[in-house]
Amino acid sequence: MAIALSIFLGLPISSFAGSQDIVVEDAWARASIGKNRPGAAYMTVRNTGTDPVTILSLETPLAMMPDIHRTTTDANGVSSMAPAGEITIAPGEAVSLEPGGLHAMLMRLETPMVEGESFSLTLTFDDGGTVTVDVPILGIAARGPEG
Repeated sequence: MAIALSIFLGLPISSFAGSQDIVVEDAWARASIGKNRPGAAYMTVRNTGTDPVTILSLETPLAMMPDIHRTTTDANGVSSMAPAGEITIAPGEAVSLEPGGLHAMLMRLETPMVEGESFSLTLTFDDGGTVTVDVPILGIAARGPEG
């Protein structure tokens, strides 16, 4: 039913893959500088269900070590980044993965991230569900999903 509705509405099928209560919106990534430096992907992950759900891991053929990281800035203006661990999304809430905050860190790239291409990213949740989303790669200076 979700696939038929997706095709009818012209929505990406990947938005309905896996757990029925998770919707991934506005996924995007920036082109990388080769493959020796990590890439990043951004999106909003919305829990439309009545129970909390936790993102456990990420998987993509593009990178050998995808993970969710958090960027923080201290009182002196020094920024640092570290793995965020598991991310729990309350019922009816959303988590934004965006530049300068939580983001999907794509370490050990298999190939460069090239503007105009896209890649699949699978989020795995504690309820056993997965959601796979197609992530378009925008220009290296992109500031959001609109470019």
